[in-house]
Amino acid sequence: MALYSETVMDHFTNPRNVGEIKDPDGVGEVGNARCGDIMKMYLKIENNVIVDVKFETFGCGSAIASSSMATEMIKGKTIDEALAVTNKQVVDALGGLPAHKLHCSVLAEESIKAAIMDYYQKNNIPYDNKLFPDCKNCAGCCANN
Repeated sequence: MALYSETVMDHFTNPRNVGEIKDPDGVGEVGNARCGDIMKMYLKIENNVIVDVKFETFGCGSAIASSSMATEMIKGKTIDEALAVTNKQVVDALGGLPAHKLHCSVLAEESIKAAIMDYYQKNNIPYDNKLFPDCKNCAGCCANN
């Protein structure tokens, strides 16, 4: 059996939504200090809907594929729908990841949430802190490195 699914390989070799959005409504950057992967996600939001999303990822093939898939999963979705995306859903959509690469899907989920939190903060929109990672106490967060 192959280590990576055809879907993972496709999203790695042909990633969707790569790049930067000029004047984004929200930006989230997360990283894993142990492996060195860094994901940055940009959102353009209109009427509570993510109308455009781009990413920049420095990392392995699983990190790039996870970022690409995550952007595909939230594009055109409401903020609440995007917040509901889990790393397990990213893994399932990719057709699986090796156990030692599951952290890449966690980063994808966290980058979505970090970008939405940034949007909320920029626009003074109240939010439930429990919906977001605890960045002040996260040992792997880019903000603490």
